[in-house]
Amino acid sequence: MRSEQLSILIPALNEAATIGDVITQLRAAYPDAEILVIDDGSTDATAQLAEAATARVVRHPYNKGNGASVKTGLRNATREVVVIFDADGQHDAADIEKIVSQIGVYDLVVGARDENSQTDFGRRMYHHVLNLLATYLSGLNVPDATSGFRAARRADLLQFIHLLPNGFSTPVTTSLAFIKAGYSVKFVPTTMLKRQGGVSKIKPVRDGTRFIIIAFRMSAMFAPMKLFLPVSAALFVIAFVYTILDIVLFTHRLYITNSAALLFTMAILIFLIGLVAEQIAALRFERVEKV
Repeated sequence: MRSEQLSILIPALNEAATIGDVITQLRAAYPDAEILVIDDGSTDATAQLAEAATARVVRHPYNKGNGASVKTGLRNATREVVVIFDADGQHDAADIEKIVSQIGVYDLVVGARDENSQTDFGRRMYHHVLNLLATYLSGLNVPDATSGFRAARRADLLQFIHLLPNGFSTPVTTSLAFIKAGYSVKFVPTTMLKRQGGVSKIKPVRDGTRFIIIAFRMSAMFAPMKLFLPVSAALFVIAFVYTILDIVLFTHRLYITNSAALLFTMAILIFLIGLVAEQIAALRFERVEKV
């Protein structure tokens, strides 16, 4: 793909140590690409160094989050294909060609971390669990749900901009949204290098506590029945087994206890809530088709 077709979006927060080198590498590989740095309220010289390295800079007046930076980048990009690239030097500019070359056959192409990627054990486990969840919800093997290194046509990404959160769950939201909407998604193995400078914005303890929230949010947004149906079925089975045991071992007559009746009622209500949530999810993607 020709470099003049590309907008390379780089969300950045206090990345003065690496942003200049990252842009220099990108400019060498794609001299005619639009390189757009979204400075998310940095307190260091990130914006000045990015401009000095010939990038176009859009600044947030205060920190809004990685997802908000991606949305700002999409609104300001001017080229047909958008590549989202990290500012910390962990991605190789040479891998962009492996990703953008698949656009056309696929609608969203993600640079998935391969076995040579340098990720600590705790973060690797966090990613693994989230990958399993994304695979379960989507029905497609998702080897790296959290990789921010990805490419798609700007017009396609803009269809889902209203679904994207302002925080760090933007990559998995984008992946699941494309899959749910019936777009073709490809995961291309790439090597994630060791951070070249600065400090990671992801905190394992803080972000680990957010995992449950992310999991429920993804489930409710993209596949509600895959969350509600197992819970409903489990409650129904518990109520049924409880009733049978009570009849056989204690009452010896057909009698449903208050506890069993409550479990049966909860099972039915949760199932009905799941049906309603499924319809809401379908309406959300009906809006996408009308954009």
